[in-house]
Amino acid sequence: MDDFIQLKVVIENHIATLTIDNPPVNALTRVLNDELTIALDRISDLDNVRVVILTGEGKVFCAGADLKGRADNVKGPGDLLAHLRRTRECFHAIRECAKPVIAALNGAALGSGLAMAASSDILIASEKASLGLPEVDVGLLGGCRHAMRLFSHSRVRRMMLTGYRVAGAELYRLGIVEACTTPEELMPTALELATTIASKSPVSTRMGKHTLNVIEEMSLRDGYRYEQDMTAAIGKTEDAREAQLAFKEKRLPVFKGR
Repeated sequence: MDDFIQLKVVIENHIATLTIDNPPVNALTRVLNDELTIALDRISDLDNVRVVILTGEGKVFCAGADLKGRADNVKGPGDLLAHLRRTRECFHAIRECAKPVIAALNGAALGSGLAMAASSDILIASEKASLGLPEVDVGLLGGCRHAMRLFSHSRVRRMMLTGYRVAGAELYRLGIVEACTTPEELMPTALELATTIASKSPVSTRMGKHTLNVIEEMSLRDGYRYEQDMTAAIGKTEDAREAQLAFKEKRLPVFKGR
């Protein structure tokens, strides 16, 4: 995946690190939007990748949509609808990626950047990070529904109506991120977590993430029933048998991903 312009992709030890690299503020352009979608779709099919880390280059994770370039993408009938669809699919590509996605928030994640974070599976923040919805200041909306997956009723409305940004330490206090680190410790912390996930059965983590996505908006009865069905399916895999044998033999399991 070395043909990208605004996205760096490094794959090592079953971990794919995706770094948004569109200075100065890593705005979500059409190019970056498409590159993220393509990269995540490819990663879903790569057996040598078990987990993804998504982060930003420099001091900002993603400052939101590229307002300056929007005019170039919306020139005629149907262009706006196509542009909005591409943007939605970028966030869905993160959520629907077959591999767990860790968002390592190095700086501000605003609007579209917040939506990327909310679409990820696990969030870690630097002390320099923040989540916000600044669109009220430019006459737009964006990311509010994604923010509802992270924040309370009152907090989402405060963010949307005032542009208030929630800082890394507050995100940790609210339980929205798993850790709030120094900038220097952000990636080592993310890599440590990614390494732990990569050591698990890729069948279990893939099917587990899929199950969590499916049951998120189900009723308790339907959701747990679905989870039970998926548990039965996982239990029939070679990896499940290896995990149980390794537990019995008091050794580390050797997973084959099937």
